[in-house]
Amino acid sequence: MGLPSASSSPLAEGNRSLILVTGASGLVGSALIPSLEQQGHRVIRAVRTDPRGENEIRWRPLESPEEIPTKEREAFEKIDAVVHLAGENIAAGRWNDERKHKIRSSRVDATRNLVSLLRQLSSPPSTFISASAVGGYPSDGDEEMTEDSPLGDGFLGNLCRDWENAASMMEEVGTRVVRLRIGLVLSPDGGILAKLLPLFRFCLGSRIGSGRQWMSWIDLDDLV
Repeated sequence: MGLPSASSSPLAEGNRSLILVTGASGLVGSALIPSLEQQGHRVIRAVRTDPRGENEIRWRPLESPEEIPTKEREAFEKIDAVVHLAGENIAAGRWNDERKHKIRSSRVDATRNLVSLLRQLSSPPSTFISASAVGGYPSDGDEEMTEDSPLGDGFLGNLCRDWENAASMMEEVGTRVVRLRIGLVLSPDGGILAKLLPLFRFCLGSRIGSGRQWMSWIDLDDLV
């Protein structure tokens, strides 16, 4: 089965589509949704609580499709595209075993469950965009990494590999899959920049570590 081209994507300029966004309340999702709506798309937010209107769908990431009531599964029908951003905040605490389990399950297990649900629809979405991370690459000093560079074998490397593999299962039903390996997202509204700015405003900012660490970053507006 051939995959749709990028030009035929529901998110392509000129198309007006029904788009499901997970992680809608996060930094990226909060900026992406208004942008999509301004382009004329209708956006459905995946929420863990009971929906408050027709633009919300109840989705609990760790529930398998078999655990979801039929009526709630049917709400996913007729979705043209999915932007999957959901995942535990990796900067919310120390990476002990419990935190690592939450970080992994909120990405890998949640993606597997979502993909399994979407694959069972009578008409699966034509495009599935899933977040991933540049943190999956090994730390190789100043070596440039590309989409073809291998992921590492540590916690983050294995996490990103399994995360992306789970998303790729959508290709088996003819869905175009995009895996975005995102770096540090910079915005004064959240993320690492929001934590650093107050320090620099009070002249308390300084170089972190040796100052030779390579970090891939992207402005929030550019990512959206």
